[in-house]
Amino acid sequence: MSFKTKVLEIGSMVPAFEEEMLVVLFGTNAPSELKDISVIHDPETDFADGTIKEGTQLVMGGNTYTVTKVGNAANANFEELGHLSIYFKDNDELLPGAIQVEPSVFPQVEIGEEISFSN
Repeated sequence: MSFKTKVLEIGSMVPAFEEEMLVVLFGTNAPSELKDISVIHDPETDFADGTIKEGTQLVMGGNTYTVTKVGNAANANFEELGHLSIYFKDNDELLPGAIQVEPSVFPQVEIGEEISFSN
């Protein structure tokens, strides 16, 4: 199973989250108050619930990551809203709509770039 999406916008506050090692993805229907902190994307393929699981490969910002933890609402939120919080560091208390990946390298995301998930 694979999923691809294209980066349309990068919120002005996204670089500030490098300290937290966090990237927030949101679909094109993102509320205006969340656009500044989000990478806005538009899916190029259909997302199937359950696509993101431990071991899934994420390609983003020129890097390849492996998903190590998946919040219990991550797939549903991503399918419905295009919303996903991605932690690039170990996080003891993962939020339901988040995933954790390794290695701990913050991606340099660019407009027009493709983000992909594959199993």
